[in-house]
Amino acid sequence: MTAARDGDFTKVPEAGHGPVAELGAVFNQIVVRSTHFNSEIQRVKRELVRHGRLDERVSASPGQGSWTSRVDDVNQVLDALVAPAANATRMLDAVAGGDLTQRVDLHDGSRQLRGDLRRLGRAVNKMVDQLSLFTGEVTRVAREVGTEGRLGSRAKVRGLSGSWRDVTEAVNTMAPRLTAQVRDIALVTTAVARGDLTRTVTVEATGELLELKLTVNTMVDQLSAFADEVTRCPATARSPSHAAPTTTCPNPSTSTGF
Repeated sequence: MTAARDGDFTKVPEAGHGPVAELGAVFNQIVVRSTHFNSEIQRVKRELVRHGRLDERVSASPGQGSWTSRVDDVNQVLDALVAPAANATRMLDAVAGGDLTQRVDLHDGSRQLRGDLRRLGRAVNKMVDQLSLFTGEVTRVAREVGTEGRLGSRAKVRGLSGSWRDVTEAVNTMAPRLTAQVRDIALVTTAVARGDLTRTVTVEATGELLELKLTVNTMVDQLSAFADEVTRCPATARSPSHAAPTTTCPNPSTSTGF
């Protein structure tokens, strides 16, 4: 008994008859049940810690009463801790697969999660909410600008914070600049189509848009020069002077380079 009290669950020899033998047999049964419970606790700990298996539970030990309720209590504690983590893992797997509709359940059956477990669930849900809002807004702006041709769209930043807000504001900075550049080029080309050769692209641009801007302005300059020459030549031909002309009128097919 003293050894069992100190954690040494070694059976005692069972020999003879009478009350002492019966006491020894009962003591050995207690040792067997305690050993079973301890070995189950060690097994579940090993599966959880070393192998990450969250579905392992303590199996019932022989006996009734507190032997059974003790096992049930341990398994209920494991369920309460593991279920939120399993839900978060399931939801994060869905996010990794592009599904932003999943959320961590903040209820364990009919009972609300509390404390750190509830904070974990709410933090994960907030992350997915912001990712979903950011993705939805950027997708909307891309569709309106790229597919529908509706320039000037902006992503809403309300409800976003941190890096999500920074990225969304970067998109909003890019969209107006691109809109201004495209609109200015469109205004100039529309003016040219209507015969107005006084307009040029003035908006600031870089990269390929800068090349497009320079190309459009060069085109307008050459069209304007060609139009001036064409306008000047008929006037020279109608002049009363009999002197021979000193300049040659431009050939439409060679003068502008188009």
